[in-house]
Amino acid sequence: MAIMRRDDRPTHQGSCHCGRLQFRLRGAITLALDCNCSFCRRAGALWLPVQDADLEVVAGGEELVLYQFGTRTAQHYFCRHCGIAPFSRPRRDPNRWAVNARCIGDLDLSGLRIEPFDGASA
Repeated sequence: MAIMRRDDRPTHQGSCHCGRLQFRLRGAITLALDCNCSFCRRAGALWLPVQDADLEVVAGGEELVLYQFGTRTAQHYFCRHCGIAPFSRPRRDPNRWAVNARCIGDLDLSGLRIEPFDGASA
């Protein structure tokens, strides 16, 4: 008989600016990456590395539009209404998600360890 464990990790709510896209992120958030690639630098995003199972789109998934450039490996998604980019599939690891920390409503950015990431050279 398998024993099912309850998931006691914190849950964070996130959204785009207009609120049409709503998502949930499970897990403790302690680290964000500040990428210097041409896209991230302009967007001002701080990225949280996330496993697939820890990100759930609750509403508005149909409002997301895909943007790609350069090698077209990274997949940047943004809301077609307000233009905010809440997630991406990074070029370095396209099997994971990177969630824009600035889209998490209850997240105090001053409590995060922010590490630079050299995406411009990667």
